[in-house]
Amino acid sequence: MSARRSDRGSATLWAVALMGLLMAVATALAMVGSVRVARHRLNDAADLSALAAAKLAIIDPKSACAHAAAIAEENGVELSNCTITGEVADVWTTVKFSLPGLGTRTLTGRSRAGPARQEHP
Repeated sequence: MSARRSDRGSATLWAVALMGLLMAVATALAMVGSVRVARHRLNDAADLSALAAAKLAIIDPKSACAHAAAIAEENGVELSNCTITGEVADVWTTVKFSLPGLGTRTLTGRSRAGPARQEHP
């Protein structure tokens, strides 16, 4: 009977260990998900900002980057660099986010927009 008494409570310990493992996996998946969401938001904002800058590159190239910065800000990212070369706009955006236990991280995205080139036969 003493062998039976020494096993008392072992199921509770295994259950707690399993819950801890499941919590660690869930936290890791949540962190990966938040990075993916940040990356998508960053790239979408870079694309929209580049399109906005390219639209104004021909008409008013001096205000094209300012307009791109406003579009980036409205989408929750920061415009880190903008270059207008002729009709083409190159835009770099950044976003900062924090991960539990890992601190603040910065992602950078880039997009380029301009008129489509048509080749004539």
